[in-house]
Parts: sequence; structure tokens; C-alpha cells
Amino acid sequence: MDRKLKNLIEHKEKLFWSLQILGWIAYCTARTLNAYALGEKPEFIYAVMMGVIGGFWITIGLRHIYQFLRRSDMSPLMLLLSVTICILISSMLFSFVEVWSMNQLYDPDWNMQGLGFLYRTLYDTFVLMAWSGLYFIINNHFQLQQQKEMYLAAAAQAHQAQLKMLRYQLNPHFLFNTLNAISTLVLDKQAKEANSMLTKLSAFLRFSLVSQPMQKTTLEEEVYALSLYLDIERVRFQERLKIVFDISEEAGSAQIPNLLLQPLVENSIKYAINPQIEGGTITLKAEIKNKKLVITLSDDGPGFSEDNPGETDQKSSGVGIANTRERLAKLYPKESSFDITSKKNKGVTIRITLPCEYTSDT
Repeated sequence: MDRKLKNLIEHKEKLFWSLQILGWIAYCTARTLNAYALGEKPEFIYAVMMGVIGGFWITIGLRHIYQFLRRSDMSPLMLLLSVTICILISSMLFSFVEVWSMNQLYDPDWNMQGLGFLYRTLYDTFVLMAWSGLYFIINNHFQLQQQKEMYLAAAAQAHQAQLKMLRYQLNPHFLFNTLNAISTLVLDKQAKEANSMLTKLSAFLRFSLVSQPMQKTTLEEEVYALSLYLDIERVRFQERLKIVFDISEEAGSAQIPNLLLQPLVENSIKYAINPQIEGGTITLKAEIKNKKLVITLSDDGPGFSEDNPGETDQKSSGVGIANTRERLAKLYPKESSFDITSKKNKGVTIRITLPCEYTSDT
């Protein structure tokens, strides 16, 4: 966004100088053609050019004055009054330059007084009013664009910060369980298992901390990170935790948000595996259907009954599920779905549908 703002300012500066030069060239051309049509001598062009040069620098001065006025805190009425005074003074100065140019470069006896000078001043007032109007219209347009870019930059930063909050607030719960398990292994003098769990925890945290919530990764890489997490949990649950992956090759190359599945699997372990003495199985399936990536995560735990709202709320409103649902809503507004179905004693199934994206698409 910073680059966009910089480009916008550079474009504004280039546009000013382009319009300034082309505008005064067009004015010079129009004055010259009008003079030739009235039968003026060819030398008239020199006087016109000198007057145009004067007008060019007068408007440069007006630009700096207008910049100062726009930065001030004066009311719109005072701004309009100040601009009007500037235009009137500049018009008289512009007319004086044109008359002086005629005397010096065209006809020493050429003179304009009284109503003639007033007419010249009124004409130049109209020219400078048109220049000033165009100046303020263009600058207001760019100011609105700049404010829009600043708003979008602030919104993007807030959006990213919120996504980070949604993802990283999951880590304390996971770390507490893991460190507690390691502590138990140490107390039981199972040094080998404790060291293995620390190594896997280190690898998972390294992957977690270097990834950004706004970035995406392939489903295959996501499964690798998920495997690191599951290796840690297997130290705790041993044979009670069984995992089945069923991921098509096409789906494995698709892009998904970083660490999207880990909190959902953590939720399944908490509610499906942990309560059962014999443990259970978590199945992850992914496939491409109708140009959509469909991810299905299911378990064979106790589930919950659809006719028991209290239990449904307890199982479906955990931090992992709620945060994942909100992440998807922010990353894929109106383009994703997140559905949970369950029957008591028949497990829970989570079905996620995302736009099918690949590395070349991003």
C-alpha cells in the first residue's frame, strides 16, 4: 500500500506538469491563430509567447499559494475568498505582462488603457479561473484517492492483525498440553520419548512461526505441518490415536490458508479421541469437485445429537472451530463454506469448500 501511495503522488506530480505545459501551449496556439485571423503581423507570436511564459510562471506561483491554503485550517468560505483574491491579483499581473510584452516585442506604440485593459483583465481572470478550477478538481480527486488508499492500507493492517490474533491464540492451549505431556515423560524417566517430543515440538513451532496468516500454502505442505502436530499428539495418545489421509494428487497441489486444519484436528482430538478409552480415528479427505477444493475432516467419536442444542453449542463453538470459521469468512467472503454435521455416537464431520487455487493463480 505504501508503494501505491507513492505511485499516486508521483502520478499526480507528472500529471500536473503535463497539463501545465500542454495547457499553455494550447493557449499560445489559440491566441496566435486568433491573431492571424484578425490580420495581425507574424511578429505578434513573440509577444504572445512572452505573455504565455508570464502566465506559466504566474500559475506556478498560484499553485504554491493554493497548496499553502489547502494545508491551512481555514473554513471553506475563507478558502473561496482567498482564492478569489489570488485570481484577481494574478489576472491584473498577467494582463500587465501581456501589455508589456506587446510594447516590447510587437509594437512600441501599442497601448491598452481604460476599458481595453479592463477587458484584458476580465479575459485573463476567466483563464485563471478555469486553471484554478481544474487545479482544485484534480487535486480533490487525488486527495480522495489518497484517503482511499490510506483507508485500505489501515484496513489491511487491521485485517492481518486480526487474523494473527485468531491463529496465535490457539497456541497457548496446544503448548500447555504438550509441555504438560513432556513434563510427565520426564517425571516417568522416559528421557528418549521426552526428547523426541521436544524435537517434534520445535519443528512444528518453527513451521508455525515463519508462516503468515495472510499467506497460503499447498494442501500437501499443510498436511506435512499437520503430521508434525500429530506426531506430538501420538506421544501422548500412543495407539489410541489413528489417522487416515485420503488426498488426491490434484487436491494436494491446491492452495489453502496456513495452518487451517491444525485447530480442527486439535478439536477432534479433544472431543473425539480423548474421552474414549479405546481412542478413535480421524480421517482427512480432500478432492476437487466442480472446480472447488472440498476438504472433509471426520472422526468416530461420541459426536453430539442434533436435538440437543446445548451440547451442539458446546462442541461447535470452541476456539478452534470458531476461529477457523472466521478466518475463512475474512479470506474468502461469500466464496467458502464451513459445515458441521454429527449424530450422537457416530462422530463429527466437518466439510470445508474453498475456491480451487494453485501457485500460478496467486
